[in-house]
Amino acid sequence: MLSEHVDRNRSIEELERCRWPDPSTPSTALVRSVHELRRRAVGELSAEDLARLIGQDVGLRWLLPVALDFLRETAPQEAAGGWYDDDLLSAVLTRSESVWRSAPELARHLDETLRILTDLSECVGREVEGFRAALSDVL
Repeated sequence: MLSEHVDRNRSIEELERCRWPDPSTPSTALVRSVHELRRRAVGELSAEDLARLIGQDVGLRWLLPVALDFLRETAPQEAAGGWYDDDLLSAVLTRSESVWRSAPELARHLDETLRILTDLSECVGREVEGFRAALSDVL
């Protein structure tokens, strides 16, 4: 498992040893949510929570391995029933090229998981193509 080094009993705030100040007033629901999710134990985060944090580039060092393990674990069931437009998969696929280049083993793991999936939505299919095109020399 990629995430075996992640202490799921700790929050991103604890893992990063960085407490963000409370969001200013007024702030958006997204800002308030991200601040709150950073304080929740990683093991308590849902797939939707992971997608929200990863989509905002928060805690990637800790959350990408957790998300990639989750995607790999669920890929066989998703492939058996067809795939859908998945927020977590999209959040992971659309991280910047530099994120993946700094962790090529994670990029290769994601590419292997993608090979299991079938019937990707058109939108996710384009994201997969972009991911693979940007990192063809790494994959």
